[in-house]
This record gives sequence, C-alpha cells and structure tokens, in this order.
Amino acid sequence: MKKRNYRNPVGVGKYTGLLLIMPFIIGFAAFTLYPFAASFAVGLTDSDGIRAGSFVGAENFADMLSSREFRGAVLVTLRYTLILVPLKLAVSLLAAVLLNAEIKGIGVYRTIFYVPSILGSNLAVVIMWQFLFTSGGLADQLMGLAGLPPVGWYGGSGSATAMIVLLRLWEFGSAMILFLNALRDIPAEYYDAARVDGCGRVRAFFRITLPLLGRVIFLNLVLQVIAAMQEFSAPYMITGGGPMKSTYTIGMLIYDEMFRFHNAGYANAVSWAFFVLVTGVVLVLFAVTRRSREEDGV
Repeated sequence: MKKRNYRNPVGVGKYTGLLLIMPFIIGFAAFTLYPFAASFAVGLTDSDGIRAGSFVGAENFADMLSSREFRGAVLVTLRYTLILVPLKLAVSLLAAVLLNAEIKGIGVYRTIFYVPSILGSNLAVVIMWQFLFTSGGLADQLMGLAGLPPVGWYGGSGSATAMIVLLRLWEFGSAMILFLNALRDIPAEYYDAARVDGCGRVRAFFRITLPLLGRVIFLNLVLQVIAAMQEFSAPYMITGGGPMKSTYTIGMLIYDEMFRFHNAGYANAVSWAFFVLVTGVVLVLFAVTRRSREEDGV
C-alpha cells in the first residue's frame, strides 16, 4: 500500500508552527519573563531605580519582615479583602438573579448595571467619590435630611475603609456577568419540577441555583480576591492611606518605596513578597474548596 504523505495546510516546513508563534514567544520573554526575573535581581540590591546598586543579598527581605509598616500593610490588605470580596459576590449574585428575568428591555438594565465596572477604574470617578464623602458633601447632606449627624468619613479607620469598599462594591458588573451567564445555562426544567413539588423560590435558590453555580462562585472568588489584594488607586486617591495608615495597602507601600523614597531594591523585594502572599492565598482557597470542587467536577 502506498504511503500517503500528510501536507501541513499552513506549509510543509518542520518549523512552520514555531515560526508562527515566535512573535508571542519573543513578546512573552521580553515583557513578562525578563521583567519578572529582573525584579527579583533588583530586590537583592540597594538600587535606587536609577543606578544599578550593589548586591546586598537577602537584606531587603530581612528588613521587610522586621518592618511594622510592612506587617501593617499586609493586615490592611487582608482585612480589606475579607470585607470586600464576600459583599461583592453577594451583590453581584443578587443582581444577576434579578437581571435573569425575561422581561422587555432587560438588555438595557443589564447594560446600566455593568457600566459602573467600566467607569470605576477611571480616576475621575475616584476623585468624584472623594468629594462625595468630603465634609459637607452629598453623603453628609443626605444624612442631614434623614436627621442624622454628619460623619467624619476621613477621620475614622472604619469609615475610611467603608468609602473604599463602597466604591469597589459599586463595580460588581464583571462578576455579575459571569453569574448571569451561568444562570442562563441552568435548565428551566429543574425549576419547573421543583415548582410542581411545592418548592418555593427561596428554597429553589438554595437547593438548585447555588449548587449549580459552584464553579462560577469559585472562579469569581479567586478573581475578586486577586483584584482586591492588588488595590492601589482608590485608597491612594481617596484617603492617601490614612487615617493612621488604616487604609495603607501593600500596593501603596510598593509605590511609595519605589517612587517617593527611591528605594527600588526594597520595593522589588516587597513586590516579590506580595506575589508569594497572593499565590499563597489562592492556593489556600483551592485547598479549602477542593472537596466541593471535586464533587462539582471542577
């Protein structure tokens, strides 16, 4: 039997595929791998960001671990994440359930609910939010109409954190879209059968909807945790890390060390510690939810 030669539809060369992906490989090596490795190398020096600096070994990492400022920034970041992420998941899931209804003009409502996620990263919105909660601002005026005394939003650690959480909570659109797509994939027959058996909407939500959303809930959890731990622009623009550094996140610490104090070596060391921290938190999430994910087939 005559052997049939296979002809590659994009060319007969052995290295055609490699040549086609070379632009990606070059870009990945130049703009991802090299900066990643260079950051660790700079973290082992006393560089100020301009000159190369001399090798100091693990001195920056030792100083970081003994720094109260670093430990405080870690605690602030973790506290902020623990407050924001559950609230954001709950609000986005509730919005997705409400917007899953088949009514006239529902696409318009879905767009309106998603718009804040686009605008939230805009610094103009952050500045607007800052003035919204300033002394005598709209928030205080509304509280005055309700007969409540004004709040010193920038004077307390709790109120300052609440301002940042509210801003990011307002940007629930991306998580909502993922939930909405998952809700639309749930067969309507499940709810019809539950209704025949006398199951109400609330019970059906906890017995049918939530279990079937397990994969998307976990995906949103991981994505929102990573995003929350990288928080920088909101506390930097709204509170400046105050009061008493109660909103001073790791992102702000890295920025200050790099651009205010010109301590590039220490800033890169903190960046690597931050990378390890985020990776550790994500691995803990995977470990804690492993059994439920295996049951759901994730």
